[in-house]
Amino acid sequence: MFFASLARLRPAALLVSFVAGLMSSCFSLRSAEDRLKPPRPTRDFRIERIEEAADVEPERAIHLIGMFEAAYGSVPEADDADTAERLAALRERAVGNLVTMQAEAAAEKRWDDAASLERSLSALGVGVESGAGDAGDYFLVEAKEYLENGSDLEAFLTAVRARQYGAVSGEDALLFLERAVKIRQRRTAAYFLELADSLNAAVPAAFRSYAEGRDSPADMIRGVATVIVDRGIRVERGRGFNDRILGSAFFVDASGLLITNYHVIASEVDPTYEGYSRMYVRMGDAASPRIPAKVIGWDKTIDLALIKTEYKSSYVFSVVDRAEPRVGDTVLAMGSPVGLEKTVTMGIVSATGRRFLQIGDVIQIDAAVNHGNSGGPVIDSEGRLAGIVFAGIEQFQGLNFAVPAERLAAALPAMIKGGKAKRPWLGLDLAENSGGAEIIYVAPLTPAADLQVHDGVYIKSVNGEPAGRSGNGLITKLQDSLFQNRPGELVALETSDGKLRIMQSVERPTLPLAEAAKIDSRERMAAPLFGIVLQNGSGKSSSYLIKKVVRGSAADEAGLSANDPLMIRGFKLNEEEGYALLDISVKKRLSGYFETSMQLPAALDSPDTL
Repeated sequence: MFFASLARLRPAALLVSFVAGLMSSCFSLRSAEDRLKPPRPTRDFRIERIEEAADVEPERAIHLIGMFEAAYGSVPEADDADTAERLAALRERAVGNLVTMQAEAAAEKRWDDAASLERSLSALGVGVESGAGDAGDYFLVEAKEYLENGSDLEAFLTAVRARQYGAVSGEDALLFLERAVKIRQRRTAAYFLELADSLNAAVPAAFRSYAEGRDSPADMIRGVATVIVDRGIRVERGRGFNDRILGSAFFVDASGLLITNYHVIASEVDPTYEGYSRMYVRMGDAASPRIPAKVIGWDKTIDLALIKTEYKSSYVFSVVDRAEPRVGDTVLAMGSPVGLEKTVTMGIVSATGRRFLQIGDVIQIDAAVNHGNSGGPVIDSEGRLAGIVFAGIEQFQGLNFAVPAERLAAALPAMIKGGKAKRPWLGLDLAENSGGAEIIYVAPLTPAADLQVHDGVYIKSVNGEPAGRSGNGLITKLQDSLFQNRPGELVALETSDGKLRIMQSVERPTLPLAEAAKIDSRERMAAPLFGIVLQNGSGKSSSYLIKKVVRGSAADEAGLSANDPLMIRGFKLNEEEGYALLDISVKKRLSGYFETSMQLPAALDSPDTL
């Protein structure tokens, strides 16, 4: 029967059947051979990733080389000589491509790109070719181009950055002074007059006379506006109410650009907000018309936003001739408290160096500030911008806070580009003590974790700049060293364990510790959130011994101390509200080991991250 069926098959079908059977047999043999082959080492795949990145993403390739060396050691064994040569060649190739890309960016007049690539090369200790220039030259050329195009705010800001590199000549200073006088920005003119004098430039008498003049508060208040964010109708207990956010803003460019707080305009740009939201500005009194406005850029980490309207203000505040306030200095706060427009209040700088925002510190003032003042300017006795009001504590009069003007000037270039300002992030949480800036936590899946940075060590330098000892805002200083860098640039981090790591920064999450808490253990999160550095205790999974308490943390305020036995009973993360709770039972050593149960709260927007 079988042979009869076979005889009825056509020759072609027989051939196909034979070939298929042969191929099936070959594949089976090959699969068996593949299964018998030893698996490829993981490091081979790592090297392939480095090779793929070396030409198209050289900064990423350098980071991957650092990860390889952290995993396998930078000095391979004798039988790994080929691997060492291969890595050295890949590093040289990646650095060479970085140099080429930087030179091309400069040749094509992409000054921001050229400066960014130069910072990455500087982190590697590689100097830019003499013909390509340096960051100061890039900024100066870019500033002049902005000036030619009529982009005055960008021109002045970029010229200040060029000055920081010593790239501005007396002739250049006169050029920017002339423009400031022409557009009637007296404080900006005063800045470039001082610069021109320091460079021994011959300043025309008319320029000097204007720059040395003074603007009165009555002049300056014309450049302050009321911001109204209309969010429709809010229904409570069956009744409808107008849902409006009131704030203040001030003009920083004659084209209609204003500065306000992020929290005032948040519903305009927050993707999680699903309701109605429309923004307007109003000049003068309550009879002034509403002028439509839009958000250009924002930086939530420092609670600032740049908005634009078609109104042309007769007064523009300078962001280059800014004050560095000292405790006791007299200041004026301008804005629209509870909608009372064109209000000026006076007080003093009560303190500096307060840590309330994710990046940098703020100043404390006692000038009267109320709802509606948020986003208004703070002016010193010379008429210079000192800060931007962003918060007050309602139940305590005279406790009000402002973002320093210096921080605004540093943030503006990124906000002018539009959208969310992107800041770099390494994945570290720091504590400042007598030894300096101690790393108390390394977030998982971050650049620092990739290169195996460990907690318990101190930062010695960032990009070659010594971190210094404690005091004078050490953590703020470290944050400032990276603030204007782009995510993706290389950063050289030197730590007290004697290691220098070159890592590629990434974009900072909106709430870095919230992202970390989603994937890390609650006992590890106790350090960055609540200030408790733990070590294993009695052997139970939830029992620990406090190794260290961070000064000024929630644990410190609760009276916890080193060597206190502690048990974690629960952990709650509320990202929407921006806080976390740690439910603990602790036997306080200083209270005779009396057992106490408590909840420790912590905000997720920690100011101590890098």
